[in-house]
Amino acid sequence: MLSRPTPQIVRVIDLETTGSAPPAHAVVEIGWQDVALGADGRWELDGEGGHLMVNPGRSIPPVTMAVHHIRDQDVANAPWWHDVARPVLDPYPRRIALAAHRASFEEQFCTSALTHGADWICTWKVALRLWPDSPGFSNQMLRYWRKPQGMDHERGLPAHRAFPDAYVTAFHLRDQLNEASVAQLIQWSSEPGLLPRVRYGPDRGKEWREIEEEVLVGFMTDRDPDIRFTAETEYARRRGGGHVGRMTPQDLLL
Repeated sequence: MLSRPTPQIVRVIDLETTGSAPPAHAVVEIGWQDVALGADGRWELDGEGGHLMVNPGRSIPPVTMAVHHIRDQDVANAPWWHDVARPVLDPYPRRIALAAHRASFEEQFCTSALTHGADWICTWKVALRLWPDSPGFSNQMLRYWRKPQGMDHERGLPAHRAFPDAYVTAFHLRDQLNEASVAQLIQWSSEPGLLPRVRYGPDRGKEWREIEEEVLVGFMTDRDPDIRFTAETEYARRRGGGHVGRMTPQDLLL
């Protein structure tokens, strides 16, 4: 009898750190949860996931301790990042991509050398594309707005700890993968965020198609790359290309 092939996975990663800018800052905890493609062609959470504490080799500032509540004594005897990272980030041969909510943060610490050059999916950028009607796009806002089927509420707590956050993100990723292809999600993630609504100014909260062209052109030189990209995309849409807002089934085909 032939054995059933091991399913391919996208591994969701979440990090807690001493701050946001390596090498000045370092990892204190890593959590993960896998999402696998089933025999029925649907993606679902796979396995129990897990987390590991990491010794950052420096003191944890009070400002970050106040977010994740991990103290110096909690990681004093933990292994170093270079001993922890590779086995978690590169579970060969099953992993086809890594994912995180606002993945650019995790990518700073999970370098290409540690991930073996993995592609990344940013569930925040994908949510902007697939669920533009959401009142917000943080991991927890999406959790309570969408109410993903099958999520164990307590398993997703406390927020701002590595495993619970990875667990919540995995449900967003599962639903996104069941709406669009892996390749499409990777492509969107490689681009700046496509914002569904204007972030600031007199037109704050409006959809981009609602604002005057003179205002739109001004946003095309904004310092924020997501705002610039969105303004440029809306400008192109008005001239017959690009897309801002809810995707049609045809738009989801890569």
